[in-house]
Amino acid sequence: MSKVKTPREKKQLSYANDRRNTYGENQKSSRKNMPRSKQLSHQDERRAVRQALIAAQGAVADEVADEAQSQALRRGRMKKLKTFRKSPDTPLGEVIERRLLRRQTKTRDE
Repeated sequence: MSKVKTPREKKQLSYANDRRNTYGENQKSSRKNMPRSKQLSHQDERRAVRQALIAAQGAVADEVADEAQSQALRRGRMKKLKTFRKSPDTPLGEVIERRLLRRQTKTRDE
């Protein structure tokens, strides 16, 4: 059951839970570049696996096929570890605090 909160409690929860993107890019470009970065990292992973398996095309010895398979798995894992990861957004409280500090230093300089 929901507990009735005072406006002050609501504001504190909002500052703690809400997030803002402070990466420094335009909002639209961030929305476009994050999926693009994920897509490119997944393509790199698939390409690395495919290149490792090229050696085992056609009729080859079992040892060569096993080596190609293990190399493909190893390369795939290495690429997956280096894949794109979005940096977490900053809590709203920190963003507002930073703005207030910047505003105070700006008024002191003037």
